[in-house]
Amino acid sequence: MPQRTSLHDAHCAIAQSLDVVGDWWTLLIVRDTARGLHRFEELQRELGMSRKVLAERLRLLVDSGVLSREPYQERPVRHEYRLTPRGRALLPVLIALQDWGDTWLLGEGETMATTDEASAEAERVRALTGTRVPPLTLTDLDGELRDPVSPDTPFTVLYCFPGAYARKDAYPPGWAGIPGAPGCTLESCSYRDGLAEFTAAGATVHGVSTQRPDEQRAFADAERLRFPLLSDAGLALAAALRLPTFRAGGVSRLKRLTLVIDRDRTVRQVLYPVTDVVASVTEALRAVRAAG
Repeated sequence: MPQRTSLHDAHCAIAQSLDVVGDWWTLLIVRDTARGLHRFEELQRELGMSRKVLAERLRLLVDSGVLSREPYQERPVRHEYRLTPRGRALLPVLIALQDWGDTWLLGEGETMATTDEASAEAERVRALTGTRVPPLTLTDLDGELRDPVSPDTPFTVLYCFPGAYARKDAYPPGWAGIPGAPGCTLESCSYRDGLAEFTAAGATVHGVSTQRPDEQRAFADAERLRFPLLSDAGLALAAALRLPTFRAGGVSRLKRLTLVIDRDRTVRQVLYPVTDVVASVTEALRAVRAAG
């Protein structure tokens, strides 16, 4: 491995962190591992980097405890690289970088819970059509881990929303002035009222936000929701699918979008941006019926 200039500083956690992940290839490896690419050939094909450089960066991440190296084949021995708890703790860093890029490089520097129809961000999110959701779990209202994709029905409608609270005073300051943020209660209640139609069409409905499960529980009880809300507070889903986010109230929040996913975990339809929440529920139902 070529010599690296150490940034180690015993008194600066930023310098110590950059000593591990300061190389841009390194964070891209973490990004793609979070997306479900675990094997050397997959990573090399996706990143387009030389095998030598990839092997060096993987060795660094394993030695630093960010990735674990686990055998998946005996003859010949081959390994997969998976994020450790230390590695998963880097997901908010990736999301913050993506949010900064979407806002300041691809956007106009405005905090938004949506985007323009023709934006590069919208193009990236809509390109999820045809991709697979990697295996992962989110926390449900009871604190249990649950797969966001239901194995029990042909389709799952996964609607991502910025945040919904049982009390109006719980919303972050300035919430109503963030483009695309208001409307979460209306969206959830529209799915509640149309749940029988989704069930008849063969779809499970899951709502996802980055709120804590207790906040989601209070909202679900207040609005008598009859389907699960799932917490992506750890940003596992956001990182896996590179979902768009924004910051409000000191929390990274999912922008409003809807995914229709089949039982094989393939994204069949993406609704983004969502500008009319009631119409988006109707469109999601139409997409399920068309796919069935």
